[in-house]
Amino acid sequence: MVKKRQILVIGNNDNGCTPESEKLAYDVGSEVAKSNSVLITGGLGGVMRAACRGAQESGGTTVGIIPQDDSSHANEFCDIVIPSGMGLTRDFLNALSADGVIVIGGGSGTLSEICAAYMYKKPIVALKNSGGIASKYADGYLDHRKNVKIVGVETPQQAIKYILEQINT
Repeated sequence: MVKKRQILVIGNNDNGCTPESEKLAYDVGSEVAKSNSVLITGGLGGVMRAACRGAQESGGTTVGIIPQDDSSHANEFCDIVIPSGMGLTRDFLNALSADGVIVIGGGSGTLSEICAAYMYKKPIVALKNSGGIASKYADGYLDHRKNVKIVGVETPQQAIKYILEQINT
């Protein structure tokens, strides 16, 4: 049996998540499902909830790795909930569980996940038009090491296409 691809979608929680970011996240989640990949998120609200909803409504599987130790904190669109009990350090678990990462908006928590993925040279793509951390770091590197370029794209379809190309090489 071949392992399914696992794509992490990160971005703003409820606080700071715009309707535009929710729509992008929903569409990204749907594209993840259509690619026969597993969607991984932080399992909470905002971008995470919208991506899970999009994936689930398109027949995909969703995994939420939440910072709490009680699965009741996860959004209702998580098929599988992993209550890490690790607080914010769960960002590393999220990044290491992923074959690739898609960034939609985001703040400091999103940046933490990007840093973890960057250090482990995971492919990262950012939706340039989603604001926040995604717009700030799209088409650049986090530091002088240039571990992996954070590729900026315009659409959810371009994001999935890029991530799948990187995973399948």
